[in-house]
Amino acid sequence: MDISKENNIKLLSFDIDNTLIDFNTLKGSFTKTWNKYKTDSKVLLTYNTGRLIDDVLSLIKRGVLPEPDYIISGVGTHIYDYNNKCIVKEFNEVLDDGWDIQSVENIIHNSNHPINEQPSKFQHSYKRSYFFHDATSEHIANIEQDFANANMYINVVYSGDKFLDILPKWANKGNALQWLLKKLDLNTNQVLVAGDSGNDSAMFGLDGVRGIVVANAHEELYKFTKHRQVYHAEGVNGDGVVEGLIYYGILPTGALVNNEKDHKDDFFIKQELNNIATEDEGEKIALIKEGYEKAIEAIRKNITPLGFSACSIKDNIPNGTDENYHSVWARDGAITVIGSLPLIHDEEIHQCQRQTLLTLFEHISRNGQIPSNVRIKDNVPDYSGVGGICSIDSGIWVVIAFYEYVNVTKDIEFLRDHIANIKETMRWLGAHDSNNDALLEIPEAGDWTDLFGRSYNILYDEILWYRANVCFGRMLEMLGDYEQAGEYIRWSQVIKKEIVDNFWPSTKPKPYSPASFAERQLALGDTTYLIAQITPFDFSWRCDVFGNILAFLHGTIDAEKAHQTFRFMLGVGVNDPFPVSNVYPVVSPGDPDWRPYYTVNLLNLPNHYHNGGIWPFVGGFWVKFINKLGLKEMAISELHKLALINKEGITEEWEFTEWAHGTTGRAMGKAYQAWSAAQYISACHHLKIINN
Repeated sequence: MDISKENNIKLLSFDIDNTLIDFNTLKGSFTKTWNKYKTDSKVLLTYNTGRLIDDVLSLIKRGVLPEPDYIISGVGTHIYDYNNKCIVKEFNEVLDDGWDIQSVENIIHNSNHPINEQPSKFQHSYKRSYFFHDATSEHIANIEQDFANANMYINVVYSGDKFLDILPKWANKGNALQWLLKKLDLNTNQVLVAGDSGNDSAMFGLDGVRGIVVANAHEELYKFTKHRQVYHAEGVNGDGVVEGLIYYGILPTGALVNNEKDHKDDFFIKQELNNIATEDEGEKIALIKEGYEKAIEAIRKNITPLGFSACSIKDNIPNGTDENYHSVWARDGAITVIGSLPLIHDEEIHQCQRQTLLTLFEHISRNGQIPSNVRIKDNVPDYSGVGGICSIDSGIWVVIAFYEYVNVTKDIEFLRDHIANIKETMRWLGAHDSNNDALLEIPEAGDWTDLFGRSYNILYDEILWYRANVCFGRMLEMLGDYEQAGEYIRWSQVIKKEIVDNFWPSTKPKPYSPASFAERQLALGDTTYLIAQITPFDFSWRCDVFGNILAFLHGTIDAEKAHQTFRFMLGVGVNDPFPVSNVYPVVSPGDPDWRPYYTVNLLNLPNHYHNGGIWPFVGGFWVKFINKLGLKEMAISELHKLALINKEGITEEWEFTEWAHGTTGRAMGKAYQAWSAAQYISACHHLKIINN
């Protein structure tokens, strides 16, 4: 289905440098993706760039850019018909009015500002380009006044904190695009534009256009577009443009995933694939499909009037504090909602997804806190966890799940009804960033590993916080609040940068940045994964498996970093005997990270529970992680292993238990755990073993 017809988009007008490609390396994902899918799209592709035509044609000839239909070059001073290989001369006749290039040079030369001329290759008869570093809006206004005093009405375009272009009064990217649209008999509401800097503002300023602002965009473009209908991409350069094209329905959903680098030539991966090749594919698929049907049965066991229970009430007799499992848990319920969304057409399951969210919304505290859980027998909320400590990640998961639910159902009324609740929750969560460094401070036992001693900046929670900001921004976009949407999605990019900078240790010094105490410690070594935890005084080199999986699935790290992480986790065997152990290496008595309370109920002994236990629900995310890396055969093999552990039971087969021992693989915990079944279902659909 060509959704671009519904959007009525007929022409794309895209900036090139730091929008489609990186200015310095000329690398970007757009060309490969566009060449693969362009036959499915009927839209015209136009480049709208500060580069001159010969420069753009050279990039096309070298395969850096795909062939377009038109090129608007020189910041809107030339239009080139690529199919007919000629300049559109009628446009230049419009630019001659009032343009005197010698007068332009004289006025700039006589100004009192530190302005230097750019090399000759950036100049032509309708454009004079200069370097003016860190100019203020007052500086630019002064230059405009100099020209007005000389009775010259020209266009002054400043971008990238250093590029100053002087153009004819009718010349800019927006006017040139408007002229081309008139020639082609198209309206501005049939146009999609993309850019990264101030000289792209004129495109976004046309009435009715839709836009894509890439994640690496300058503040000047964000300020200009904050009230306009734009998609704020999470990806930089070409990745961001492809992401936006998917959002507007011009490219299919799989376009971005298919752009990931193929790692099958990696020797380590080859060995794994060779081993998998000896396995019986039909036998594996049969068991996976059997597990899918059993997972749906397990999900149904958790349907209650208040939403999804953590585990089947009928099949788990409570013992002491185990009664807590007979609740709608915010974290468990949200993960179950997300995982079961492929079953949205099953009315009973759909209603339980909705009711789970409603139950949690009904009990949001005055200050915006989502309850940790709500008891099913009496509808009473509990806002704390072990030792009375609040669960920070519960609220984050609910924000993410609410977005995923609305994004699938397109239930905008449901979104409108509860967006105020989500705003309060985001405000409450944001208050846990008490030093305003973009990262949340988490108390010990304040997330899903509620009997495991980690605190302050925890990878898992920070990844979720990044994702929650993106999701909240997307919900605001759905409601047409583009200014607030942009604020949250832009802040998410700050969070992402802080995560990578702080959790991916490197001995390579960071330029122009004084090192903190923690950073000096981290610089003692390098790693190939995001470490588990940092505080102002120490850090943990352990690998938080779930946190690293989510980092790639949510786009916090790129495919190259994810590949390094995957090789490490595969090498240390986090998926043996089943996927996957939640942490490597485990904490043993005598280790500085050991806590006396790990022996409570023998839960967190080495290879138990949160201390290296196998968690099938995390295994579902693991399968999706591998599939996103482009290693589908390996993902199928891991899904088969996940089916085997879900088939293991304490009293009977296919109990989808809560966790398993990290070395023996024996099933432990509660039977018919909702999130274990839901994430298995999600993994099956992610691999397209089960059709949506």
